[in-house]
Amino acid sequence: MTTYSRRNFLKTAAIGAAGLTIVPTTVLGKAGGYTSPSDKLNIAGIGVGGMGRRNLANMKTENIVALCDVDWKYASKTLNDYPKAKQFKDWRKMFDQMEKSIDAIMVATPDHTHAGVAAHAITLGKHAYVQKPLTHSVYESRLLTKLTEKYKVATQMGNQGNSFDWCRQVAEWIQSGVIGDVYEAHCWTDRPIWPQGLGEPKGGVPVPSALDWDLFIGPAKKRPYDPAYTPWNWRGFWDFGTGALGDMACHIMDPLYWALDLKYPVSVSASSTLSNLYSPPQAQIVTYKFPVRPAKGNVNMPELTVHWYDGGLLPDRPEELEDGEMMGDSNGGIILVGTKGKIMTGCYGMNPTLIPTAKMADFNQPEPTIPRIKGGNGNIWDTNAHEQDWIRACKESPENRTEASSNFRFSGPFNEMVVMGVLAVRLSGLQGLHRELQWDGEKMQFTNISPSDKISIVTHDEYAVIDGDPKFDRRFAEFNAFEMANEWIRHTYENGFTLPDMPK
Repeated sequence: MTTYSRRNFLKTAAIGAAGLTIVPTTVLGKAGGYTSPSDKLNIAGIGVGGMGRRNLANMKTENIVALCDVDWKYASKTLNDYPKAKQFKDWRKMFDQMEKSIDAIMVATPDHTHAGVAAHAITLGKHAYVQKPLTHSVYESRLLTKLTEKYKVATQMGNQGNSFDWCRQVAEWIQSGVIGDVYEAHCWTDRPIWPQGLGEPKGGVPVPSALDWDLFIGPAKKRPYDPAYTPWNWRGFWDFGTGALGDMACHIMDPLYWALDLKYPVSVSASSTLSNLYSPPQAQIVTYKFPVRPAKGNVNMPELTVHWYDGGLLPDRPEELEDGEMMGDSNGGIILVGTKGKIMTGCYGMNPTLIPTAKMADFNQPEPTIPRIKGGNGNIWDTNAHEQDWIRACKESPENRTEASSNFRFSGPFNEMVVMGVLAVRLSGLQGLHRELQWDGEKMQFTNISPSDKISIVTHDEYAVIDGDPKFDRRFAEFNAFEMANEWIRHTYENGFTLPDMPK
């Protein structure tokens, strides 16, 4: 597999900035993989009731020709935004009817259906913008990475902070040696802001008329409808979402992942509040370890330990901060620890600063070396920079394309790392494996889980006071750890849904 590092991005970005040539569509035509910048893409939106609506609004420079959502009531505002777009509930039927009319797709469905939609679209030669986390499983991330390489489409994961100047600024500070060689990082978020640690919903509630429940379930196992799952709280269930880590690590860890030229970790460990078979824990800590990488810029890339915290948990407060100074911002942040100092940022890598912050008074900013994205210096919620950079890439030929910076050759391996951490939480619960899990990134497998290892997972947990006495009813079921790890690395697809084969 091709390694798409920041070094590759800088090279292609510099070439693209210097050598972009506009050729009329009449000369090359869309069939040649090129669309004139003056022409508009035909974009289909899949999953348009939530974040998808914002993404499409940022793509309104183009033709929005189709809208697909399993819940037409939840998606009604978006359906009304584009009255000329054809409406579907099943993305497969959309492609059957409109394949030749669609150039590109935007996917903002629940996590567990990202890969199926995107993979099939890519095999049809469609450009793909997919919300974070890119996929629900490690295997799905690898698949999208390889399909992108094979079919040479333009891609982008929806971690919008990746297109902003802060990400590049953090990388320039690190690679110019401002804090020396970075060997440790701490990342945290205020999420979840939705319920987690939930028991299995009871179901038995009538399915709303506007919702196609079977299509919502998609490749997951069948279960009765319950309003606890949708339209919003699917993130709080393992079968549909990836919890706070999957939701926010693709934003918060992005600056350090590309600045430090990371790829696959060699191990991961985790601890959390009570987890169960159905729902992520309310709070967790995940620790990744990365091997030595080649030197970059003015710094070495030594072994690195990255700590993740969520659910209100925080790293130890740096002694360099003054009393009353906030770590990061209200949404989270990063602390990078080097041999010569520390950098602290807010969520999305925003507002980086040296700590102690008094150092900023006479700090000489390194010269910018990383190309900026148009619109990437504004408010993260008031600009269309991330979507428009992908649209630009879609209109360039594969041979001369400047890839969008969070294209799947970068964000695929990044997302593998994120969701591999999700597995560590599931395998290291109350009655889990009690070990640091060793990871072979190339083979996508844990190397120190034996075929005989067992884990016990909570399946039922209730508490009540009866006649003044507390009554606890916590039950466990035993599972083969090796088999569960493999299932979570590569999900079994149910209900007739499939994935394309992994390219050789």
